[in-house]
Amino acid sequence: MPSRRDFLRAAAATLSPAARLRGAPYDLLVKGGTVVDPARRLHAAADVAIRGGRIAAVGRRLSPADAAQVIDAAGKIVTPGLIDLHVHATEDIPPFALSTGVTSMIDAGTRGADRADEAAAVVRGAPNRIRVLLNLSRTGVTTPGELLDFDKADVAALRRAIEAHRDVVVGIKVRVSKSVAGARDVEAIRRAKAAGAGFGLPLMVHIGDSASPLADILSLLDRGDIVTHVYAPVNGIFDGSGGVLPQVLAARRRGVRFDFGNGRLEHFTWESLEQGIRRRFLPDTISSDLTTAGRTDRVFDLPTVLSKFLMLGLTLDEVIARVTINAARAFPAFAGLGTLAPGAPADVAVLALKDGEFEFLDNESAKRTGRRKLVAHAVIAGGRVV
Repeated sequence: MPSRRDFLRAAAATLSPAARLRGAPYDLLVKGGTVVDPARRLHAAADVAIRGGRIAAVGRRLSPADAAQVIDAAGKIVTPGLIDLHVHATEDIPPFALSTGVTSMIDAGTRGADRADEAAAVVRGAPNRIRVLLNLSRTGVTTPGELLDFDKADVAALRRAIEAHRDVVVGIKVRVSKSVAGARDVEAIRRAKAAGAGFGLPLMVHIGDSASPLADILSLLDRGDIVTHVYAPVNGIFDGSGGVLPQVLAARRRGVRFDFGNGRLEHFTWESLEQGIRRRFLPDTISSDLTTAGRTDRVFDLPTVLSKFLMLGLTLDEVIARVTINAARAFPAFAGLGTLAPGAPADVAVLALKDGEFEFLDNESAKRTGRRKLVAHAVIAGGRVV
């Protein structure tokens, strides 16, 4: 994979000599690409003009002479900046993710109440937009599991941390696998609900190999809550005959969202992913569950995760919707994102859809070969070229 220095050099090389002009109507013009904006049902050749950190215009044959900077996007796909709803934002993750097209992300429970100040500092220091789900456990994610000592599920401490950081905390994360919560999975969700009461914050619930049946866990979730690792192969969404559990379908009908969450361990196999696609129970959002280890193992980056779904038959529009407008709608803090509509924040990903033979991995490191792969070509965050 190209280094960040290579990426920045390539992005800079796309700037035309017009970048030195002053007084142009537009600050930046992304010229000659195919715009894919599912929020507007737009998939067409078009240019994207930016002014003052906002999308100024999307149309055919906008003039490069009207822009101070021009990015040549011929042969490329131009989308809203990608939104990754499930990452673990250690220091290296935000700039790396930005270089792959991710302009907004959710840190999904890396830290709990005891580390809420640290979570807020990560948000302030990141080059892209980050919001935080605080872990139910005071410690955040740990190995062994953070809720095996259930005293760490401290409702009062979590409520204090939420109150202190309302500007960055947008939800609560709870993991209910046996290795994390033991037999206390249902009680963990009840405590997470109690911690969020009155704040209007959703839960993100990590499922898979829980002690309790998934139906019992889903019964506690409400509109706006998110189930991540939707294709977990053990105690997941499927019944014994391969169909989708009726309780899962009922949860979706009442507004519970389902997220992919690629990750590295025990979250999906090719078989469970294909089963979900066959049953047309597609995730509402596609996320990476990116960690430092995941940068070089099984995950790699969000465009690579998206490419797995292209390989298995989803359309480009279906895939892009799940990391733009669908993801933006999951959290009020991301309202107005996920689109290239005029007036929207100027977060833009310019992606190359490469042809060739590309190896992809599931969580068991089983290999599949795809013929297309999405790769970031240039990234614009807040109207500025990364």
